[in-house]
Amino acid sequence: MAARGPDDLPLFREKRINDPVRALKALAAEARDCTRCHLYKNATQTVFGEGPADAALMLIGEQPGDQEDLAGRPFVGPAGKVLDRALEAAGIERAAVYITNAVKHFKNEPRGKRRIHKKPDTGEIDACRWWLDHELELIEPAVSVALGATAARGLFRKALAINANRGRLIPLPNGGNGLITVHPSYLLGLQEERDKRREFDLLVKDLHFAAEAARKARG
Repeated sequence: MAARGPDDLPLFREKRINDPVRALKALAAEARDCTRCHLYKNATQTVFGEGPADAALMLIGEQPGDQEDLAGRPFVGPAGKVLDRALEAAGIERAAVYITNAVKHFKNEPRGKRRIHKKPDTGEIDACRWWLDHELELIEPAVSVALGATAARGLFRKALAINANRGRLIPLPNGGNGLITVHPSYLLGLQEERDKRREFDLLVKDLHFAAEAARKARG
């Protein structure tokens, strides 16, 4: 994407009239043509975040998967189904939460008719942080939950171990708190049912804690 000044972006024009809903729509429209890194070349489309512009709770995943890339929406594939069950178990309405990804294009390796998921690298996460930072700036969530290590890198601007930091509030430089937990796809890779149940319960616990902290922060 060619370099442009703030006044060239619809986002900043909308912010002047203090309308976060319109500003968020403008930001999403701007992201459709993003070429800040090379990932757009192998992806169907940008998959931007969705949810209320005044959401108290934001969930940040890694990147779109194959189904998300085709649908143009975050968390609609297998990991999304796990997330939906966890949100329901935690007493959280998905429609009340803003859900996005640290990286907005599907990083994949074509292999025959299949597209194999590849983990975003640091440069790709950092390049896409421009969009995430502006989502955070517009929505101003009380709590932002990083689902997995890639999301944690995007949110906190550095690598943080999940197990050493999960389930606790970490103040963010520009306001609000962050919280780290596992990505729902982690549960899909577990073989033992007891492990899946244990990790699901822990994910529900983290989400419930984040939602309660967000609710208390908003009064």
